[in-house]
Amino acid sequence: MDRVQLLLVGFPIFLFFSDLANLFSHSPPPPPVKPSARLHHRPAAHAHHQIPDFPTTPQNPQIGGLGYGTTVEFKFCVSCSYRGTAMTLKKMLESSFPGIDVMLSNYPPALPKRVLSKLVPVLQIGTIAVITAGDQIFPRLGMVPPPWYYSLRANRFGAMATTWLLGNFLQSSLQSSGAFEVYCDGELVFSKLQEQRFPSEYELRELIGKRLPDSAFGKNLGRVVP
Repeated sequence: MDRVQLLLVGFPIFLFFSDLANLFSHSPPPPPVKPSARLHHRPAAHAHHQIPDFPTTPQNPQIGGLGYGTTVEFKFCVSCSYRGTAMTLKKMLESSFPGIDVMLSNYPPALPKRVLSKLVPVLQIGTIAVITAGDQIFPRLGMVPPPWYYSLRANRFGAMATTWLLGNFLQSSLQSSGAFEVYCDGELVFSKLQEQRFPSEYELRELIGKRLPDSAFGKNLGRVVP
């Protein structure tokens, strides 16, 4: 087997195992931030007059706004182009409940679908390799080229284009979860997987407002929001 055939056979196998390794491996922790050298030359006389731009803990919880101490997380399908909807609802919550912490994260599909989505590029490259060099691959493996190989070989470019387009469509379908889940302090308050729809702005404002701790907004939402 020459170098070209080794590359066509070994490259899909390498992609498959590298994707599996990335799937089950944890991302490395971020490197520690080194303090700037200018901090060592700052005069000590002015240190007690400096006011931090972002205070870590306010003196009074009411200063942080209605949403202070509440965390809302949107877990949605990134490959489904739901980011625009998530950003719109995020801005709405931040304006309705000042001080609220809104987080965005990906909602991955199930593990079997993720594994299958990693297999699709391997099958794509393997099929294209068979179409382009099948007359040399099959004899090397001690096999007679099957009849379907000659049909694909007769329309080589059309078969490769179809393989690439169908593979991309299948991979996109496997990577999408269709989810748009809303959590408030770790508690699920809305699920697109269950409701089969997106939450409206008024509905989401009401769901989050009812869960604000010690807030008159949550107790009298009907009188505050028109």
